Amino acid sequence: MDMTFEQTHTIADIHVDAFGRVKPSVLLYFAQEAAGGHCKLLQLDWDTLAEKDLFWAVIRQRVQVTRLPMRGETITVQTWPMPTTRTAYPRATVGYDAEGKELFRVMGLWILMNLKTRAMILPGKSGVEVPGILRGNELAPPTSLAPAPYSDSVTRKVHYTLLDRNGHMNNTHYMEWVDDLLPAQFHKEHPVKDFTVCYQSEALENQEITLNWQLTEEGILQVNAHREKTDVPGGKDRVFSAQMHF
Repeated sequence: MDMTFEQTHTIADIHVDAFGRVKPSVLLYFAQEAAGGHCKLLQLDWDTLAEKDLFWAVIRQRVQVTRLPMRGETITVQTWPMPTTRTAYPRATVGYDAEGKELFRVMGLWILMNLKTRAMILPGKSGVEVPGILRGNELAPPTSLAPAPYSDSVTRKVHYTLLDRNGHMNNTHYMEWVDDLLPAQFHKEHPVKDFTVCYQSEALENQEITLNWQLTEEGILQVNAHREKTDVPGGKDRVFSAQMHF
């Protein structure tokens, strides 16, 4: 079987921001859709894994942007699994415009989790094998982002429309929350060049998440998000961290 999977998308109004450019969260959506389509061909889709009480979850993603696609463009998204590591299933994704020029690259680290216990299952114990390939143009796997006490802060709540089939906030919505920290005028003048998101724990319905953040003089947006522990007064659980370069 060809280990490279391909999809096409025509950029519609729902995909773009106020300036006609694809939103960063939509780049994650395209990578997610391509991975899902490929997993279905590999018989590793949601329904098949659910029979084994398993589901896919992404723990880290890095996106490198050459050019953000514009409304009306038709793009091609290619994805392929890389060799499995001891803990994760890396997957690479690349987007191209109609002329075959590269638009963006995505590197994601995926894991398997138990549907009932929500515990991570190591590849060697999951019984799930994904043949991997290296094409030579993959991004390096994203590293973790250290927590920091940034001065600016905003609190968001996880509502019904943010949940996906796994019952938690979908990874694309984390990026929407991060984008919303900066006003439209900033985004108009500073299109994103590169961003990384690390997902530390699930965000569930009705949970309140506090985003601490700062924008550096170099144009780097840094975010560290947490929720209050319910069983430890004053304690905090890290939910996600992100870094965007403009």
